[in-house]
Amino acid sequence: MVRRVSKEDAIARLQRQVDAIPGLKRLPRGDPAFKKWHRDAQVAITHTFGSNGRHLEDFDSIHYSLMAFSSATPDSAFDEAYREGLDRARAVLASLIDEIREYWDDAEATPAEKDALSSLLRICSRVHLIARQLRARHAGRPTLEVEDEYDLQDLVHALLMLEFDDVRREEWSPSYAGAGSRLDFLLKDHRAVLEVKKTRKGLDAKQIGEELLIDIQRYRAHPDCKTLVCLVYDSEGRIANPRGLEKDLSGERNDIDVRVIIAPSGT
Repeated sequence: MVRRVSKEDAIARLQRQVDAIPGLKRLPRGDPAFKKWHRDAQVAITHTFGSNGRHLEDFDSIHYSLMAFSSATPDSAFDEAYREGLDRARAVLASLIDEIREYWDDAEATPAEKDALSSLLRICSRVHLIARQLRARHAGRPTLEVEDEYDLQDLVHALLMLEFDDVRREEWSPSYAGAGSRLDFLLKDHRAVLEVKKTRKGLDAKQIGEELLIDIQRYRAHPDCKTLVCLVYDSEGRIANPRGLEKDLSGERNDIDVRVIIAPSGT
């Protein structure tokens, strides 16, 4: 059974797998990261197009090793076959993305596919691209450099205004363990909260995870928080396993739908 997702979400999921391929090529053949990437790609394709059909078959038909070899075959030949397999995988995934862009009709999307969550995830997935583009100003004119969490909040606030009419910044949240905190952004009409963080020295995966778990506990008491999206901007690549951290923290937690997005999306 096909589990339809929005057009933007489908593209973002598959593009994430494409973006990871250059990193896989730099890893030794047989690294566990490849197995995880391969399974993640299969899941993304299945949730987008279903498990029965040519889309998944085309991807699963790719070989990442030699089909025929002898004891005299050098290791370099196996390495080359592995890289060629990744190149074929990139071509198949790119073709799937092109198919979505060309043939999926936005007008046919259901209201659920156009909801606040889809918009928030789209914004989070493109923050790094936008931050990078802002640096390329004509004649080196001054621009917004995302150097800390305040810069990130300013950028995200501007992007939210493209999609939402009512964006409330730093609304007070109920106290947790005797301490109050502020929400980064509250979309009251959609009962959604966007929390943004930026990694830095001393704030790596372990500390980020601990902070987000505390945030989740705080937000469960907020009457206007039924969806919590947490954007972690890791422009310096301090988080070694971003997809693992996303999966560990995302999901239904204390009656809140939690989505953790670590950007940029490359491995």
